[in-house]
Amino acid sequence: MEWVVVVSVLLMVILSLLRVNVILSIIIAAIVAGVMSGLNIVEAVEMLVSGMGGQANTALSYVLLGAFAVAISYTGITNILVKYLIRIMSGKKTTLLLVIAGVASLSQNVVPVHIAFIPILIPPLLTLFDRMQVDRRGVAVALTFGLQAPYILIPAGFGLIFHGIIYDGLVQNGATITMGEVAKSMIIPGLGMIVGLLIAVFITYRKDKEYTSNGQDATLYNEKQSADISFNLKHLLTVFAIVGALIAQIISGSLIIGALIGLGLMFLFFVVPFSKGDKIISDGVGMMGSIAFVMLVASGYGTILKDTGAVDALVEASSGYLGNNKALIAFVLLLVGLLITMGIGSSFGTIPIIAALFVPICLSAGFSPIATAALIGTAGALGDAGSPASDSTLGPTSGLNADGKHNHIWDTCVPTFTHFNIPLFLFGWMAALFL
Repeated sequence: MEWVVVVSVLLMVILSLLRVNVILSIIIAAIVAGVMSGLNIVEAVEMLVSGMGGQANTALSYVLLGAFAVAISYTGITNILVKYLIRIMSGKKTTLLLVIAGVASLSQNVVPVHIAFIPILIPPLLTLFDRMQVDRRGVAVALTFGLQAPYILIPAGFGLIFHGIIYDGLVQNGATITMGEVAKSMIIPGLGMIVGLLIAVFITYRKDKEYTSNGQDATLYNEKQSADISFNLKHLLTVFAIVGALIAQIISGSLIIGALIGLGLMFLFFVVPFSKGDKIISDGVGMMGSIAFVMLVASGYGTILKDTGAVDALVEASSGYLGNNKALIAFVLLLVGLLITMGIGSSFGTIPIIAALFVPICLSAGFSPIATAALIGTAGALGDAGSPASDSTLGPTSGLNADGKHNHIWDTCVPTFTHFNIPLFLFGWMAALFL
Protein backbone atom coordinates (compact mmCIF):
# COMPACT_ATOMS: atom_id res chain seq x y z
CA MET A 1 0.00 0.00 0.00
CA GLU A 2 2.85 2.38 0.81
CA TRP A 3 4.06 2.18 -2.82
CA VAL A 4 0.78 3.47 -4.29
CA VAL A 5 1.71 7.16 -4.10
CA VAL A 6 5.26 6.56 -5.36
CA VAL A 7 4.18 4.46 -8.36
CA SER A 8 1.23 6.65 -9.38
CA VAL A 9 3.12 9.95 -9.08
CA LEU A 10 6.11 8.59 -11.00
CA LEU A 11 3.71 7.30 -13.66
CA MET A 12 2.09 10.73 -13.95
CA VAL A 13 5.49 12.43 -14.25
CA ILE A 14 6.81 9.93 -16.83
CA LEU A 15 3.68 10.18 -18.97
CA SER A 16 3.85 13.98 -18.82
CA LEU A 17 7.53 13.97 -19.80
CA LEU A 18 6.60 11.76 -22.77
CA ARG A 19 4.26 14.58 -23.82
CA VAL A 20 1.06 12.73 -22.99
CA ASN A 21 -1.64 15.34 -22.29
CA VAL A 22 -1.48 16.34 -18.62
CA ILE A 23 -5.18 15.64 -18.05
CA LEU A 24 -4.83 12.11 -19.44
CA SER A 25 -1.64 11.61 -17.41
CA ILE A 26 -3.41 12.53 -14.18
CA ILE A 27 -6.45 10.37 -14.97
CA ILE A 28 -4.29 7.33 -15.76
CA ALA A 29 -2.19 7.84 -12.62
CA ALA A 30 -5.36 8.22 -10.53
CA ILE A 31 -6.89 5.00 -11.88
CA VAL A 32 -3.64 3.11 -11.27
CA ALA A 33 -3.56 4.45 -7.69
CA GLY A 34 -7.14 3.35 -7.16
CA VAL A 35 -6.57 -0.15 -8.57
CA MET A 36 -3.38 -0.60 -6.50
CA SER A 37 -5.39 0.39 -3.42
CA GLY A 38 -7.95 -2.37 -4.00
CA LEU A 39 -10.58 -0.60 -6.08
CA ASN A 40 -11.75 -1.83 -9.47
CA ILE A 41 -11.52 0.51 -12.46
CA VAL A 42 -15.17 1.60 -12.23
CA GLU A 43 -14.83 2.41 -8.51
CA ALA A 44 -11.59 4.31 -9.15
CA VAL A 45 -13.23 6.41 -11.86
CA GLU A 46 -16.26 7.07 -9.64
CA MET A 47 -14.01 8.21 -6.77
CA LEU A 48 -12.03 10.41 -9.19
CA VAL A 49 -15.22 12.08 -10.42
CA SER A 50 -16.68 12.47 -6.92
CA GLY A 51 -13.49 14.16 -5.74
CA MET A 52 -13.42 16.68 -8.60
CA GLY A 53 -15.81 18.94 -6.71
CA GLY A 54 -13.08 19.80 -4.25
CA GLN A 55 -11.63 22.33 -6.68
CA ALA A 56 -14.91 23.48 -8.27
CA ASN A 57 -14.65 26.91 -6.62
CA THR A 58 -11.09 27.37 -7.90
CA ALA A 59 -11.97 26.16 -11.40
CA LEU A 60 -14.92 28.56 -11.72
CA SER A 61 -12.75 31.37 -10.35
CA TYR A 62 -10.14 30.80 -13.06
CA VAL A 63 -12.71 30.74 -15.86
CA LEU A 64 -14.33 33.99 -14.70
CA LEU A 65 -10.94 35.63 -14.17
CA GLY A 66 -10.02 34.56 -17.69
CA ALA A 67 -13.12 36.32 -19.02
CA PHE A 68 -12.24 39.40 -16.96
CA ALA A 69 -8.73 39.34 -18.41
CA VAL A 70 -10.12 39.15 -21.97
CA ALA A 71 -12.42 42.10 -21.23
CA ILE A 72 -9.48 44.14 -19.92
CA SER A 73 -7.34 43.31 -22.96
CA TYR A 74 -10.26 44.33 -25.22
CA THR A 75 -9.91 47.93 -24.00
CA GLY A 76 -6.28 48.10 -25.15
CA ILE A 77 -4.98 49.16 -21.73
CA THR A 78 -2.49 46.30 -21.70
CA ASN A 79 -1.03 47.55 -24.99
CA ILE A 80 -0.18 50.83 -23.27
CA LEU A 81 1.73 48.92 -20.62
CA VAL A 82 3.49 46.81 -23.24
CA LYS A 83 4.45 49.89 -25.27
CA TYR A 84 6.00 51.37 -22.12
CA LEU A 85 7.88 48.17 -21.29
CA ILE A 86 9.18 47.86 -24.86
CA ARG A 87 10.55 51.38 -24.62
CA ILE A 88 12.36 50.95 -21.29
CA MET A 89 13.22 47.23 -21.29
CA SER A 90 14.59 46.60 -24.78
CA GLY A 91 18.02 44.99 -24.47
CA LYS A 92 17.68 44.42 -20.71
CA LYS A 93 16.74 40.76 -20.50
CA THR A 94 17.83 40.05 -16.95
CA THR A 95 16.14 43.20 -15.70
CA LEU A 96 12.94 42.23 -17.53
CA LEU A 97 12.89 38.78 -15.90
CA LEU A 98 13.47 40.27 -12.45
CA VAL A 99 10.69 42.84 -13.04
CA ILE A 100 8.32 40.02 -14.05
CA ALA A 101 9.26 38.11 -10.89
CA GLY A 102 8.59 41.24 -8.85
CA VAL A 103 5.22 41.92 -10.47
CA ALA A 104 4.23 38.28 -9.97
CA SER A 105 5.20 38.53 -6.31
CA LEU A 106 2.67 41.32 -5.80
CA SER A 107 -0.09 38.89 -6.81
CA GLN A 108 0.30 36.89 -3.59
CA ASN A 109 0.39 39.57 -0.93
CA VAL A 110 -0.14 43.18 -2.01
CA VAL A 111 -2.79 42.52 -4.68
CA PRO A 112 -3.81 38.92 -3.95
CA VAL A 113 -5.14 37.83 -7.34
CA HIS A 114 -2.81 34.81 -7.70
CA ILE A 115 -2.52 33.72 -11.38
CA ALA A 116 -5.29 36.00 -12.65
CA PHE A 117 -2.79 38.66 -13.79
CA ILE A 118 -0.93 36.28 -16.13
CA PRO A 119 -3.43 36.13 -19.03
CA ILE A 120 -3.71 39.92 -18.78
CA LEU A 121 -0.01 40.78 -18.75
CA ILE A 122 1.96 38.00 -20.45
CA PRO A 123 0.34 37.38 -23.89
CA PRO A 124 0.83 41.02 -24.97
CA LEU A 125 4.51 40.75 -23.96
CA LEU A 126 5.25 37.73 -26.17
CA THR A 127 6.12 40.05 -29.04
CA LEU A 128 8.70 41.77 -26.84
CA PHE A 129 10.11 38.43 -25.64
CA ASP A 130 10.61 37.22 -29.21
CA ARG A 131 12.18 40.49 -30.32
CA MET A 132 14.64 40.39 -27.40
CA GLN A 133 15.17 36.61 -27.91
CA VAL A 134 14.21 35.99 -24.30
CA ASP A 135 14.16 32.33 -23.29
CA ARG A 136 10.57 31.76 -22.19
CA ARG A 137 11.73 29.09 -19.74
CA GLY A 138 13.34 31.92 -17.78
CA VAL A 139 10.03 33.81 -17.83
CA ALA A 140 8.26 30.69 -16.55
CA VAL A 141 10.74 30.45 -13.67
CA ALA A 142 10.28 34.15 -12.87
CA LEU A 143 6.49 33.81 -12.85
CA THR A 144 6.49 30.67 -10.69
CA PHE A 145 8.87 32.37 -8.25
CA GLY A 146 6.38 35.20 -7.86
CA LEU A 147 3.51 32.75 -7.39
CA GLN A 148 5.26 30.70 -4.69
CA ALA A 149 8.09 32.51 -2.89
CA PRO A 150 5.94 35.32 -1.39
CA TYR A 151 3.50 32.97 0.33
CA ILE A 152 6.47 31.01 1.72
CA LEU A 153 8.32 34.10 3.00
CA ILE A 154 5.70 36.77 3.79
CA PRO A 155 2.83 36.21 6.27
CA ALA A 156 0.35 38.42 4.40
CA GLY A 157 -2.27 37.71 1.76
CA PHE A 158 -1.91 34.12 0.59
CA GLY A 159 1.16 33.91 2.81
CA LEU A 160 -0.97 34.51 5.91
CA ILE A 161 -3.20 31.61 4.84
CA PHE A 162 -0.21 29.34 4.20
CA HIS A 163 1.47 30.15 7.52
CA GLY A 164 -1.88 29.78 9.28
CA ILE A 165 -2.34 26.27 7.87
CA ILE A 166 1.15 25.31 9.11
CA TYR A 167 0.38 26.80 12.53
CA ASP A 168 -2.96 24.96 12.78
CA GLY A 169 -1.34 21.69 11.74
CA LEU A 170 1.30 22.00 14.44
CA VAL A 171 -0.97 23.14 17.28
CA GLN A 172 -3.71 20.61 16.53
CA ASN A 173 -1.15 17.82 16.72
CA GLY A 174 0.42 18.76 20.03
CA ALA A 175 3.19 21.27 19.20
CA THR A 176 3.56 24.65 20.91
CA ILE A 177 4.49 27.46 18.53
CA THR A 178 3.56 31.04 17.59
CA MET A 179 2.71 32.52 14.19
CA GLY A 180 5.90 34.58 14.43
CA GLU A 181 7.97 31.42 14.81
CA VAL A 182 6.22 29.86 11.82
CA ALA A 183 7.20 32.90 9.75
CA LYS A 184 10.82 32.60 10.95
CA SER A 185 10.89 28.90 10.09
CA MET A 186 10.20 29.61 6.42
CA ILE A 187 12.94 32.21 5.90
CA ILE A 188 15.71 29.70 5.11
CA PRO A 189 13.57 27.62 2.66
CA GLY A 190 12.45 30.88 1.03
CA LEU A 191 16.08 31.88 0.51
CA GLY A 192 16.46 28.66 -1.49
CA MET A 193 13.87 29.92 -3.96
CA ILE A 194 15.70 33.23 -4.30
CA VAL A 195 18.92 31.34 -5.09
CA GLY A 196 17.07 29.29 -7.71
CA LEU A 197 15.66 32.42 -9.36
CA LEU A 198 19.08 34.10 -9.55
CA ILE A 199 20.65 30.97 -11.07
CA ALA A 200 17.90 30.82 -13.72
CA VAL A 201 18.07 34.52 -14.59
CA PHE A 202 21.83 35.08 -14.55
CA ILE A 203 23.14 31.67 -15.64
CA THR A 204 20.76 29.05 -17.04
CA TYR A 205 18.54 31.18 -19.29
CA ARG A 206 20.76 34.18 -19.93
CA LYS A 207 21.57 33.21 -23.53
CA ASP A 208 19.47 34.32 -26.50
CA LYS A 209 16.79 31.92 -27.72
CA GLU A 210 15.14 32.46 -31.09
CA TYR A 211 11.50 31.46 -31.60
CA THR A 212 10.33 30.90 -35.16
CA SER A 213 6.86 31.87 -36.30
CA ASN A 214 4.28 29.07 -36.33
CA GLY A 215 1.49 30.99 -37.98
CA GLN A 216 -0.37 31.70 -34.73
CA ASP A 217 -0.86 35.19 -33.40
CA ALA A 218 -2.27 35.21 -29.91
CA THR A 219 -0.10 37.93 -28.42
CA LEU A 220 -2.97 40.44 -28.28
CA TYR A 221 -0.46 43.16 -29.17
CA ASN A 222 -0.36 44.99 -32.46
CA GLU A 223 2.56 47.39 -32.62
CA LYS A 224 1.10 49.54 -35.42
CA GLN A 225 -2.25 49.95 -33.68
CA SER A 226 -0.65 50.48 -30.29
CA ALA A 227 1.45 53.39 -31.53
CA ASP A 228 -1.71 55.53 -31.66
CA ILE A 229 -3.17 54.39 -28.32
CA SER A 230 -3.07 56.82 -25.41
CA PHE A 231 -4.65 56.69 -21.98
CA ASN A 232 -8.29 57.81 -22.18
CA LEU A 233 -11.58 57.69 -20.27
CA LYS A 234 -12.21 54.08 -21.27
CA HIS A 235 -8.91 53.05 -19.74
CA LEU A 236 -9.64 55.04 -16.57
CA LEU A 237 -12.97 53.25 -16.19
CA THR A 238 -11.15 49.94 -16.74
CA VAL A 239 -8.83 50.80 -13.84
CA PHE A 240 -11.92 51.51 -11.69
CA ALA A 241 -13.33 48.10 -12.65
CA ILE A 242 -10.04 46.40 -11.70
CA VAL A 243 -9.95 48.22 -8.34
CA GLY A 244 -13.63 47.35 -7.79
CA ALA A 245 -12.93 43.68 -8.48
CA LEU A 246 -10.01 43.74 -6.05
CA ILE A 247 -12.03 45.41 -3.27
CA ALA A 248 -14.91 42.97 -3.78
CA GLN A 249 -12.51 40.04 -3.62
CA ILE A 250 -10.86 41.26 -0.42
CA ILE A 251 -14.18 42.00 1.32
CA SER A 252 -15.88 38.78 0.25
CA GLY A 253 -12.81 36.54 0.27
CA SER A 254 -14.04 35.12 -3.04
CA LEU A 255 -12.28 35.26 -6.40
CA ILE A 256 -15.60 34.42 -8.06
CA ILE A 257 -17.36 37.46 -6.60
CA GLY A 258 -14.39 39.66 -7.43
CA ALA A 259 -14.36 38.52 -11.06
CA LEU A 260 -18.14 38.92 -11.38
CA ILE A 261 -17.99 42.45 -9.96
CA GLY A 262 -15.14 43.34 -12.32
CA LEU A 263 -16.99 42.00 -15.37
CA GLY A 264 -20.20 43.71 -14.28
CA LEU A 265 -18.47 47.07 -13.94
CA MET A 266 -16.85 46.68 -17.37
CA PHE A 267 -20.28 46.25 -18.94
CA LEU A 268 -21.97 48.84 -16.69
CA PHE A 269 -19.40 51.49 -17.65
CA PHE A 270 -19.87 50.51 -21.33
CA VAL A 271 -16.14 49.90 -21.55
CA VAL A 272 -17.04 46.62 -23.22
CA PRO A 273 -20.20 46.51 -25.40
CA PHE A 274 -22.96 44.13 -24.31
CA SER A 275 -22.85 42.66 -27.82
CA LYS A 276 -19.33 41.37 -27.11
CA GLY A 277 -20.39 39.53 -23.95
CA ASP A 278 -20.70 36.07 -25.51
CA LYS A 279 -17.33 36.32 -27.24
CA ILE A 280 -15.56 37.56 -24.10
CA ILE A 281 -16.92 34.74 -21.96
CA SER A 282 -16.12 32.21 -24.70
CA ASP A 283 -12.55 33.52 -25.04
CA GLY A 284 -12.17 33.50 -21.26
CA VAL A 285 -13.23 29.86 -21.11
CA GLY A 286 -10.82 29.07 -23.94
CA MET A 287 -7.96 30.83 -22.14
CA MET A 288 -8.43 29.38 -18.65
CA GLY A 289 -10.75 26.43 -19.19
CA SER A 290 -7.97 23.88 -19.61
CA ILE A 291 -6.35 25.03 -16.36
CA ALA A 292 -9.70 24.82 -14.59
CA PHE A 293 -10.26 21.28 -15.81
CA VAL A 294 -6.76 20.17 -14.80
CA MET A 295 -7.46 21.51 -11.31
CA LEU A 296 -10.73 19.54 -11.18
CA VAL A 297 -9.06 16.28 -12.28
CA ALA A 298 -6.14 16.88 -9.89
CA SER A 299 -8.62 17.30 -7.05
CA GLY A 300 -10.12 13.91 -7.92
CA TYR A 301 -6.63 12.40 -8.01
CA GLY A 302 -5.88 13.85 -4.59
CA THR A 303 -9.11 12.38 -3.25
CA ILE A 304 -8.07 8.89 -4.39
CA LEU A 305 -4.64 9.22 -2.76
CA LYS A 306 -6.17 10.45 0.51
CA ASP A 307 -9.38 8.45 0.84
CA THR A 308 -7.83 5.09 -0.02
CA GLY A 309 -5.27 5.61 2.75
CA ALA A 310 -2.33 5.62 0.31
CA VAL A 311 -0.83 8.83 1.72
CA ASP A 312 -1.14 7.66 5.33
CA ALA A 313 0.43 4.31 4.43
CA LEU A 314 3.38 6.04 2.73
CA VAL A 315 4.13 8.31 5.69
CA GLU A 316 3.67 5.57 8.28
CA ALA A 317 5.89 3.15 6.33
CA SER A 318 8.54 5.83 5.97
CA SER A 319 8.52 6.59 9.69
CA GLY A 320 9.07 2.92 10.48
CA TYR A 321 12.49 2.92 8.80
CA LEU A 322 13.81 6.22 10.15
CA GLY A 323 15.17 5.46 13.62
CA ASN A 324 16.58 8.48 15.49
CA ASN A 325 18.84 9.93 12.80
CA LYS A 326 17.61 13.53 12.42
CA ALA A 327 19.31 14.11 9.09
CA LEU A 328 17.78 10.95 7.64
CA ILE A 329 14.35 11.70 9.13
CA ALA A 330 14.31 15.22 7.66
CA PHE A 331 15.48 13.95 4.26
CA VAL A 332 12.84 11.21 4.05
CA LEU A 333 9.99 13.43 5.26
CA LEU A 334 10.86 16.07 2.65
CA LEU A 335 10.98 13.39 -0.03
CA VAL A 336 7.55 12.15 1.05
CA GLY A 337 6.23 15.72 0.94
CA LEU A 338 7.61 16.15 -2.57
CA LEU A 339 5.87 13.00 -3.81
CA ILE A 340 2.53 13.89 -2.21
CA THR A 341 2.52 17.49 -3.44
CA MET A 342 3.57 16.46 -6.96
CA GLY A 343 0.48 14.27 -7.02
CA ILE A 344 -2.03 16.57 -5.37
CA GLY A 345 -0.62 19.75 -6.96
CA SER A 346 -1.43 21.99 -3.99
CA SER A 347 0.90 22.95 -1.17
CA PHE A 348 -2.03 24.43 0.77
CA GLY A 349 -3.99 21.19 0.44
CA THR A 350 -1.02 18.97 1.31
CA ILE A 351 -0.07 20.47 4.68
CA PRO A 352 -3.13 19.32 6.68
CA ILE A 353 -2.55 15.78 5.37
CA ILE A 354 1.12 15.54 6.32
CA ALA A 355 1.03 17.61 9.53
CA ALA A 356 -0.97 14.99 11.45
CA LEU A 357 1.72 12.40 10.74
CA PHE A 358 4.85 14.56 10.60
CA VAL A 359 4.41 16.34 13.95
CA PRO A 360 4.48 13.23 16.18
CA ILE A 361 7.48 11.86 14.25
CA CYS A 362 9.42 15.13 14.53
CA LEU A 363 8.65 15.78 18.18
CA SER A 364 9.54 12.24 19.21
CA ALA A 365 12.83 12.53 17.30
CA GLY A 366 13.74 15.73 19.17
CA PHE A 367 13.08 18.37 16.50
CA SER A 368 12.13 21.78 17.90
CA PRO A 369 8.67 23.14 17.01
CA ILE A 370 10.24 25.76 14.71
CA ALA A 371 12.32 23.07 12.94
CA THR A 372 9.16 20.97 12.60
CA ALA A 373 7.37 23.97 11.08
CA ALA A 374 10.23 24.36 8.57
CA LEU A 375 9.94 20.69 7.63
CA ILE A 376 6.16 20.78 7.21
CA GLY A 377 6.14 24.08 5.31
CA THR A 378 8.95 22.98 2.98
CA ALA A 379 7.45 19.51 2.47
CA GLY A 380 4.15 21.14 1.53
CA ALA A 381 5.75 23.65 -0.83
CA LEU A 382 7.89 21.01 -2.55
CA GLY A 383 6.28 19.90 -5.75
CA ASP A 384 4.07 22.98 -6.06
CA ALA A 385 6.73 24.27 -8.44
CA GLY A 386 7.20 21.54 -10.99
CA SER A 387 3.96 19.60 -10.60
CA PRO A 388 2.06 19.35 -13.90
CA ALA A 389 -1.18 19.78 -11.91
CA SER A 390 -0.15 22.89 -9.93
CA ASP A 391 -1.59 26.30 -10.73
CA SER A 392 1.92 27.67 -10.09
CA THR A 393 2.97 25.96 -13.34
CA LEU A 394 -0.35 25.94 -15.20
CA GLY A 395 -0.68 29.72 -14.82
CA PRO A 396 2.66 30.60 -16.46
CA THR A 397 2.00 28.14 -19.28
CA SER A 398 -1.41 29.69 -19.98
CA GLY A 399 0.24 33.01 -20.72
CA LEU A 400 3.47 31.86 -22.38
CA ASN A 401 1.73 29.39 -24.70
CA ALA A 402 -0.80 31.91 -26.01
CA ASP A 403 0.88 31.63 -29.44
CA GLY A 404 1.56 27.90 -29.25
CA LYS A 405 5.34 28.14 -28.77
CA HIS A 406 5.64 26.97 -25.15
CA ASN A 407 5.37 23.39 -23.84
CA HIS A 408 3.86 22.95 -20.37
CA ILE A 409 6.08 20.07 -19.25
CA TRP A 410 9.48 20.78 -20.83
CA ASP A 411 9.33 24.59 -20.85
CA THR A 412 7.59 25.21 -17.52
CA CYS A 413 7.52 22.18 -15.21
CA VAL A 414 11.06 20.89 -15.77
CA PRO A 415 12.73 24.34 -15.42
CA THR A 416 10.71 25.26 -12.32
CA PHE A 417 11.27 21.85 -10.72
CA THR A 418 15.05 21.98 -11.17
CA HIS A 419 15.47 25.62 -10.14
CA PHE A 420 13.10 25.65 -7.16
CA ASN A 421 12.46 22.18 -5.77
CA ILE A 422 16.14 21.27 -5.55
CA PRO A 423 17.20 24.41 -3.58
CA LEU A 424 13.95 24.28 -1.57
CA PHE A 425 14.75 20.70 -0.57
CA LEU A 426 18.34 21.52 0.41
CA PHE A 427 17.55 24.73 2.27
CA GLY A 428 14.53 23.17 4.00
CA TRP A 429 16.69 20.26 5.07
CA MET A 430 19.28 22.62 6.54
CA ALA A 431 16.56 24.63 8.30
CA ALA A 432 15.19 21.48 9.95
CA LEU A 433 18.66 20.53 11.23
CA PHE A 434 19.83 23.93 12.47
CA LEU A 435 16.71 25.67 13.79
